[in-house]
Amino acid sequence: MKKLSFLVLSIFIFTACNNEEVDSHANTSVNNKTLTVQEVNQYISDQLSQTGDVDWTHAPANILYSAIMHGDGILSLGYGQPGEHFAQVKTPDLIAAKQNAISIATSTEGINKTEDLLIADDETLNSIELKINNLETVVALQAANQVRYIDPIGYGLYVDPNTIALKSSSGCDQGGQDINSNDYTVVTPNAWKPWNYDLHNIDDAWNYSTGAGVTVGLIDTGISANQNLLGSDFNDGDSSGRSIEKFGTFVDSNWWWSDNTDGPNDLCGHGTTMASTIASPRNNDAMPVGVAYNSNMVAYRGTEDVLINDYHERKGVSNALKALGDRSDVKIISMSIGYLWTVGNIEDAVKYAYSRNKMIVAAGGTSTSFTSWYGVIFPASMSETVAVTGLKDNGYNRCNICHEGDQIDFTIIMQRASDESRTVPTLGFNNGTRKYVGGSSVATATTAGIAALIWSKNPSWSREQVLNKMKQSSEFYPNRNSKFGYGNIDALKTVE
Repeated sequence: MKKLSFLVLSIFIFTACNNEEVDSHANTSVNNKTLTVQEVNQYISDQLSQTGDVDWTHAPANILYSAIMHGDGILSLGYGQPGEHFAQVKTPDLIAAKQNAISIATSTEGINKTEDLLIADDETLNSIELKINNLETVVALQAANQVRYIDPIGYGLYVDPNTIALKSSSGCDQGGQDINSNDYTVVTPNAWKPWNYDLHNIDDAWNYSTGAGVTVGLIDTGISANQNLLGSDFNDGDSSGRSIEKFGTFVDSNWWWSDNTDGPNDLCGHGTTMASTIASPRNNDAMPVGVAYNSNMVAYRGTEDVLINDYHERKGVSNALKALGDRSDVKIISMSIGYLWTVGNIEDAVKYAYSRNKMIVAAGGTSTSFTSWYGVIFPASMSETVAVTGLKDNGYNRCNICHEGDQIDFTIIMQRASDESRTVPTLGFNNGTRKYVGGSSVATATTAGIAALIWSKNPSWSREQVLNKMKQSSEFYPNRNSKFGYGNIDALKTVE
């Protein structure tokens, strides 16, 4: 069965949009008329095709208001001056900017108690969440000083209404698969080495480094409770003396602004395969081995699937980034998840984690050829991240569902040109099962594992030194390809 890989953007079919024109100069003071999902989606389509992103903050007020209302009336607001994404101690100016936004909203909403309006007030990021009902609130906040962004954080309806049911399973697959005998090699003690490791000299790099002493953070759909090699048997075979921790920040979907979470366990399957790619043990069980098989792992279930497309997931990813940013032992954060446009609270959290010296490796995007026009997705589109995409094994040809673009930094070979269904073998969702995983997802996790090998060999190095070594060990260095960055990484060169 053909796997839905990372960010299957084919569900974002533009039939969700119609040809009806939206008046960008609508009289926003007349009434609280909510535009249809189709009208909002037309604005999104126009923005994506024209700029590659969506500017909600400066959108026509009726469009922004309508998106907020279709997202249960929740808006996320970033306050402060440009560049003031976070502050662990709020300055008087930041406090004043926040209070000004809250005062505006309480006035236009006709609310006396702040607690009836304020859903969340982030302690680290300079952002708040408000529950609103009136168009006038949007108009007033758009005109206010020191408002960095306004996001309809709950709006995730940029899909064909007939396929909305698919969004909860994007990239999800708990089934196992038979692996072609040509797609792995048995290595000691009895582990399966995926076929593409040889193409990046990962097996030779193991003579110098196995990732010991390095902790990799993973933000994804969690790790399956049914996969012991990523649990109680994390130390198995030639993997020893390491730890795996699992947390959940995906907000309970029964409550829009609840602090409850659904726990750390993967209910999708995607996160389990990413954890396997990075750190599956060099086991004695005839199972695929990870790139950095002696590294530690801290995994966060921040999403329900690979699309960061609703309030719960956007909060979950933001909170996971902050938590990993605060851990001194975490060097690398791997994110094989994303979305089509910038999400304010996640952008703030990426910048926060980056300020804490984390290397954030993010997937460049995966979709069907229908949406291959779309470039590198968010957050891989940010300069603070290391963007990765996947290639076939016949030269610089992107995998059949992988994105490319000038924001890509590195590439990983992960798909057979002769058979697109043969990608990278990983652990399956359940004990004793294996599966193929493709797209920029597995390329990203592979790159995170290579970074762990470098840091293990050079524990005193800075993020910049590790990144420079990755660049210097890639095929196009010192040049940069317009579609594939520095190209394929030679893992052996990174640790020699």
